[in-house]
Amino acid sequence: MKYSILIVLLVLVKCPSLLAQQRGAAPANARERINLNTGWFFMRYEGETDGLIYDERPVDFNRQDDVVADSRPSQAVFKGSSEKVLKKWILPTANDFIKDPSQHYIRPAGNPGGDFSFVQPNFDDKKWEQVNLPHDWAAKGPFYKEANAIVGGGMGRLPIQGVAWYRKKINIPAADRNRSIYLELDGAMSYAMVWLNGKLVGGWPYGYNSFRLDLTPYIKFGADNQIAIRIDNPPHSARWYPGAGLYRSVWLTKTNPVQIAQWGTSVITNKVSKASAMVTLAVTIQNKGLKQEQVKVLTDVYRLDEKFEKLNKVSSFPVSTVKLGKEEKQVLEAQVAIKQPALWGPLPTQKPNMYVAVTQIFAGDRLLDHYETPFGIRDIQFDPVKGVIVNGEQIRIHGVNQHHDLGALGAAFNYRAAERQLEMLRELGSNAIRFAHNPPAPELLDLTDKMGFLVINEVFDCWAQGKTPLDFHLIFPEWHEADTRSFIRRDKNHPSIMAWSYGNEVGEQYTAAAGAAISSKLSAIVKDEDPSRPATASMNYAKPDMPFPGTMDLISLNYQGEGIRDAPAYAHLKGIKTSPLYAAFHSKFPEKLMLSSESASTLSTRGTYIFPVFEGVSAPVSDSTGGDPKKQQVSAYELYTAQFGASPDKVFAAQDNHPFVGGEFVWTGWDYLGEPTPYYGARSSYSGIIDLAGFKKDRFYLYQARWRPELRFAHILPHWTWPGREGEATPVHVFSSADEAELFLNGKSLGRKKKASFEYRFRWDDVKYTPGELKVVSYKDGKPWATGTVKTVGAAVTLQLIADRNIIRSDGTDLSFVTVKVMDKDGNLVPDALHNITFAISGAAELVATDNGDPADLVAFPSRERKAFSGRALAIVRSLPNKTGEIVVTAHAQGLAEGKLVLTSKK
Repeated sequence: MKYSILIVLLVLVKCPSLLAQQRGAAPANARERINLNTGWFFMRYEGETDGLIYDERPVDFNRQDDVVADSRPSQAVFKGSSEKVLKKWILPTANDFIKDPSQHYIRPAGNPGGDFSFVQPNFDDKKWEQVNLPHDWAAKGPFYKEANAIVGGGMGRLPIQGVAWYRKKINIPAADRNRSIYLELDGAMSYAMVWLNGKLVGGWPYGYNSFRLDLTPYIKFGADNQIAIRIDNPPHSARWYPGAGLYRSVWLTKTNPVQIAQWGTSVITNKVSKASAMVTLAVTIQNKGLKQEQVKVLTDVYRLDEKFEKLNKVSSFPVSTVKLGKEEKQVLEAQVAIKQPALWGPLPTQKPNMYVAVTQIFAGDRLLDHYETPFGIRDIQFDPVKGVIVNGEQIRIHGVNQHHDLGALGAAFNYRAAERQLEMLRELGSNAIRFAHNPPAPELLDLTDKMGFLVINEVFDCWAQGKTPLDFHLIFPEWHEADTRSFIRRDKNHPSIMAWSYGNEVGEQYTAAAGAAISSKLSAIVKDEDPSRPATASMNYAKPDMPFPGTMDLISLNYQGEGIRDAPAYAHLKGIKTSPLYAAFHSKFPEKLMLSSESASTLSTRGTYIFPVFEGVSAPVSDSTGGDPKKQQVSAYELYTAQFGASPDKVFAAQDNHPFVGGEFVWTGWDYLGEPTPYYGARSSYSGIIDLAGFKKDRFYLYQARWRPELRFAHILPHWTWPGREGEATPVHVFSSADEAELFLNGKSLGRKKKASFEYRFRWDDVKYTPGELKVVSYKDGKPWATGTVKTVGAAVTLQLIADRNIIRSDGTDLSFVTVKVMDKDGNLVPDALHNITFAISGAAELVATDNGDPADLVAFPSRERKAFSGRALAIVRSLPNKTGEIVVTAHAQGLAEGKLVLTSKK
């Protein structure tokens, strides 16, 4: 299977700091895109609501949220609409993404909600909270701590539920009277409905999709115009933390009536090589004016540098001339050959080179539209034996799954916070991301393009068979086509995306031919929007002889490759039991590439070690094996897993025994809010290689040793400060890409070991704890490789502050992540320190949130007080807009010397 692709980044740039500000906006008389993120007024209902509901929802259902993640989905489609709901007025928003015109929705007469006070221009909202976007109302907490909370651990114990309103006035000059005016929302969680000047415009229920509304018929030109957005976020609507509100950016776009359509460019290439690439550009133009227009369309191609700034012009497409009638839409295609193209490819072995196509529409000499389309040229093949091949190079997938929240910031998107996550994943050795299980913020794909990650982009966690009572299955019948098409159309031009996933562990795996038919329907929609990439859905139940996997372009397995509950330590568990299936799937589908779309689901809390230690390679965590239910902690020996999971060691062996597997996406790269298996009294997951605060777990080094085998290190665990354990067995493990290692305790050798075949760590399980120093000396191919030490530390005496960046931009969004370490007198981290730390900040920034990576810590994120966890805590500092100068961050803890750090904010 071969896909030769030239990909496009959308011109409607989602990250002004990266693209729009650096390249400059389009000419004002052609196209304007205005960021509307500042100056909103916000109010959330505490109890009663307004009755302006999208649709009725079930009220009687099981509210248990600690269901094992691989349980069979069983929620049926709810049928209960009444004449009171607003759905009929919202559904027409989907029409541009429903291919068959006969299936388009017709808007009824009337203006529901038009008499409600919150949508009126003269309503006084000055007593409401003033907020800037992106805004996640739930992130500030407080956490629900009770056992049967309205929002439990599954959704992060944060107050996501309820109805909220956002209001903002925008002035539209009289000079815009003959232009089209659009409101664009990158994401609104959830059931968004929008009024302008008291008129219901439209909306979009699915909180992860971007959408736009045509405001033009409702605009008062030469005057202020009142936007009112209603959000309705139900509990029991997700298996993880979804966030709440306008948690991504909002934009106002102005165009002339003759314009390039929404997400209206597409570029495909073939014959891609280092010598040349044949490029086909498709531009969808439309006429929303009152008369026919004859226009010409011109497109020039430029190289982009690493800052996405234009360099030299390299080519031009042939000019197209067309007559466009009133309300007519046409697709224009043109081709050009680019000689010696600079190819886009994944780091570290390739470079993510970029171009930009600048498209202009003219009527005579009058410029009507200006649309910039960055793109990257690359060739990708999916070989069933060799794996993923990019630009002729075999690329082993070292991937991770990522949920969309940003830890203590909640779901509100922040460019720097997302960039930091990717930087740490790059350090880990990851080269691929699966966005689980929903479309990401547009800026996040800009980042994966820029940073050279490969991506599997996913849209749904469920179809008609729901996983929670109020999730997407309620709207799947009416919205699956529009959600799928808009998802593909928005993102299909990102070079980092290598494949589409239209489902994750869906219940339709269990329904034989009926489920396969739904899969085929969704796959056909994906291929209709983008025939250049493979489409798949991830399977944790479907077997090779079932009809479901036959509908996939790629075999995308969750946990089935290494086996589910098949090892002796898992034999007592209920649920899916599957022997390792890599070989069986390969035998059934020898022509299809296979990937592990979710692997491992190993669980741990950073820096906590629980004894005794399991003697095998993989075991399910329980209250008596690897788990501490009182502290809600899981041992960091990195051997313990979710019931359906496997340790990294077991996964590595399964893949090494089946080299045709193209690689893996580990569950997960970072811890995330919600789904705190195994302890649902907690707030956040245990599965990350990196914890919620951004601190590395021991597992980081196990994966780094595999994914970056050239890196010289030998990482020892556990720490070696165990007062009261003298003389007790305290196993010592070492993670390194070395093949041989010798361990010393206080200078005495405890033995030299070689890794056997399919072993991925060194273990000395009989070490008796004695205070002092552990040292490991490792070897590779008989030569010295790396050494590592840990030692018994002294009492805590001081706090040390370290920032990821000491200089930040004064734009009101840039961040510095400040780590606080509890140190002894010799400058060693005190690994079991739990001191209460109080933060203070002065100068050109503010303290946004604090964290420590402990999933069980239910102190609200905005708190200035945070207990250290395993010796560390985190403060997140945000610049104040347009304020430059020094930022002084201090940390205090009783009995310890104060820590202080000076940062700088610059324009």
